[in-house]
Parts: sequence; structure tokens; C-alpha cells
Amino acid sequence: MSAAAPRVMWKRKTVEWQTLALAAVIYGGWFAVTYWQAALPWWVVTPVGAWLIAWHSQLQHEILHGHPTTSRAFNRFLASWPVSLWLPYETYRTAHLTHHRDERLTDPIDDPESYYHTQSHWADRHPISKALVTAQSTLLGRMVIGPLWIVPRYVVAVVRKALQGCAIERRALAEHIPALLLVLIWLVFVCKMNMLYYIFGMVYPATALMLVRSFAEHRAEDEVEERTAIVENSWILGPLFLFNNLHAAHHENPMIPWYEIPAWYKANRARLIAQNGGLVYNSYFEVARLYLLRPHDTAVHPHDRAMNYDQIQAGKGYPAASASESQASVSA
Repeated sequence: MSAAAPRVMWKRKTVEWQTLALAAVIYGGWFAVTYWQAALPWWVVTPVGAWLIAWHSQLQHEILHGHPTTSRAFNRFLASWPVSLWLPYETYRTAHLTHHRDERLTDPIDDPESYYHTQSHWADRHPISKALVTAQSTLLGRMVIGPLWIVPRYVVAVVRKALQGCAIERRALAEHIPALLLVLIWLVFVCKMNMLYYIFGMVYPATALMLVRSFAEHRAEDEVEERTAIVENSWILGPLFLFNNLHAAHHENPMIPWYEIPAWYKANRARLIAQNGGLVYNSYFEVARLYLLRPHDTAVHPHDRAMNYDQIQAGKGYPAASASESQASVSA
């Protein structure tokens, strides 16, 4: 039986200059590639722009965990610029911190980042919806269909909740919309950019890149620590994902700054792999070899709901969700 993973209080630095330098590179690169996009060939603008937008999402992930300064106001200012257009920072921050309740990982209701469904929710889906969700259980399907499936549904859900009076979504949109308008003014009036090209030539492939990271990083298992994977030897995508490919390390100690994760992982590698049951991929090439066209897992959670530590120790399952319970996943 597993016990809760050990948590180490990471000594926070007043200023993490490495992360500030990274933010300067990301924002500076984004301003440059959008400003000079008309003078550059598309085969430069598209991959560079997509990389920078995806990198920015990983920077947001870093910042929501308390980096790079001790000033929450400054950190929020640094993270809140929506270069991807569609993701309000506050909704991402609150959902992701909820995701870090590790004993609820993969739960279709309690884990906002779970791609699993309860049996009742799956039974209520239209056959076409089931087919599209099933296609996204392959890496190719996740990258090709995923952005078009996830983004509109996410935006509609946020707006709907805001209109229903949810304080988090209202606050998120109150911060997001003014920042979004400034980004659009820059793109449309300063850069004279075709917004369809920005959306489908930069944001869409950037979102597909983001979905590569989340594709195989969690799997429904009985033991809590065995639900989080590790992808090693990622010399290209590892820096893009700020080394969260070593995901078991991040979940054990989410306060570790990105540039210290590889060394910490190396020092704790044997223990982490023993704890997660050997859920380790040699690289993203191995993930692609295994799951490019084959499902990574089933759409329905194997136990309907995830079990807590105490339920595992007692040998009990989690009670099934009722048909009226709403799906919490962003993939709903």
C-alpha cells in the first residue's frame, strides 16, 4: 500500500533570475516574430510562433506554482498576457492547483485535468462524441483533433459559468478580456497580422504541442504514485516543457524551479521510479511509437472514480458518480 508522497519544503529565492530571463526570451521572441511576420517565410513564423506560444503556457505553469519572485502581483502580471488568446490565466491557475491534489489524480469529477469519464457520463454521450473522444486517446488524434475539441468547449464553459455567477470565472474574465484586447490591438493594428493565420498557423499547433506533454503524463491506477509518468531523454521537448516531462518529480515537489528539476530528478530517480511502478518512457519518440495510432488508455475510468489513500488501504473503491454529476475535465 502507498503512503502519501514525501513533500520537501523548497527554499524559495527572492528572485529567480533564470525564469525572468526565460520570460524575456519568450515575450521578446513573440513580439519579434509577430512584428516581422510579414517579412519572414511562413515556414519560419509558424514553428517559431507555435514554439513560443507553447513555451509561454509552460511559463504560466511555472508562475502559478509561485515563481519567479515572492511578489504575487508581479508574478500574476508576468503570467496573465494571453498570447494563446483562449486561456484565461486565473481559470488555468485554479484548475491546475486543484489538479495537484494527488490522491484525486485521474478522477473524472475531482481532477480538472483528467481525460477520463465516469460510466454514466460516457453512456450519455452521442456516438459521434464518443468516436471523437476515443480518437483523442491516440497521440495523433490528441494533436490533430484535441485543440479543436478542447479550446471551444473550455471557452464556452468558462463564459457559461461566469454568466451563472461563478466568482472565479468572472474574476478570470475581468482580467483576461482587457489583456486580450491589448494583444489583439498589437496583432491586428500594429503587426497587421491575419488573425486566421495566427489562430490556425500558430495557436493551433502550439496547443497541439501542449497536448503532447499532457497526453501520457497520467494514467488511472490503484496506487496514487503510480498515476504519474516520467518521460526521460527529452532533449528537445524537455526544455520546451520546462522539464515537466519528469512529471513524477514535479508532482512530488511542485515548488522546485524548472531549472533545478533535472538534477533533483537524477538524485531521486531510483526512488521515484520504484514509487510510480516503473511508468517511465525513454523519450517522446517512445510515446509516439507506442501510442501514435494506438490508444493510451480507455476513455472510461477503470474504477469509475479514483480512490484515496485511505480507501486503498481499506481495500474499498470510490462510490460511483451519479448520472447527474457534471464532468469536471477540460475534455468534457
